[in-house]
Amino acid sequence: MSETPPAVESLTDLGFSVYEARAYIGLLELPEAVTGYALSNHTGIPQPKVYETLRRLVDKGAVLQVDSDPARFAPTSPSELLDMLERKFKSRLEEAESDLAQLANSADAGEMVAVRRFSSWDAIRRSATELVEGAERHVYLSGHSAHLAPLADAVEKADLRGVRFDVLHFGPPPFRLERGRSLQHASTEGVIYPRHQARHLAAVADSNRTLWALAPTGEDWSAIWHDDPMWAAVVKGYIRHDMYVQQIYGDFRSDLESRYGPGLERLRTPLTDHASIASIDDGSDEASRPA
Repeated sequence: MSETPPAVESLTDLGFSVYEARAYIGLLELPEAVTGYALSNHTGIPQPKVYETLRRLVDKGAVLQVDSDPARFAPTSPSELLDMLERKFKSRLEEAESDLAQLANSADAGEMVAVRRFSSWDAIRRSATELVEGAERHVYLSGHSAHLAPLADAVEKADLRGVRFDVLHFGPPPFRLERGRSLQHASTEGVIYPRHQARHLAAVADSNRTLWALAPTGEDWSAIWHDDPMWAAVVKGYIRHDMYVQQIYGDFRSDLESRYGPGLERLRTPLTDHASIASIDDGSDEASRPA
């Protein structure tokens, strides 16, 4: 056989095996239909493989069996073969397009939203600045003053262009606002617990862009940025709830600390123990009774 490597390569690119490509090209080179034995001799395809290869080519429509005793084979014309391959490819492409469209439109697929992750404070600071600079209506912020202070320039510029801010800060005010409100987290001031070394930065812009950053040890930061209204609602709710608690604490500090201790620490007590705490505060002996 006078091999034509480029033709073999072209057919393998279209999904043919090397033996299939060599067998089809060999049949084109021969003047008439031949047996598998004759094709093996012409192409060098091992006899144990040649009949298996011809059966696959018949299934593909690339080869026709023209006799049965003995079986002889002839090639489909190249133009017919290429037309057939083109039709099959287009059909598969249309099926894939339909399947992907159904996937994109299905309820399970949902709407794709942007998610970004960060693991360094510098990247978190830049992302928080980007979030504030892109805000148009309303921003919620919560964090320690040292971590909010780097946002001061972006916050003050946004404040001047009419963006409203609700800020909960641990420590002194990190910046001045012309509108909105800035509230200090007072319930933990002067009260030190091991878990207070943790740091966080939470930011929500226009109820659809959220940055949540956490450093459990105070140093190793990790964060996620999510363009999703549902996630924004969760983080915004967290900040607003914390602000409400601080407002209540400011109005009823002595009563709350009398009941729950400095820093409202006893609020961390399991709910099943609240009755015992109440009985102690009431001076009753309920806590000493057996359960």
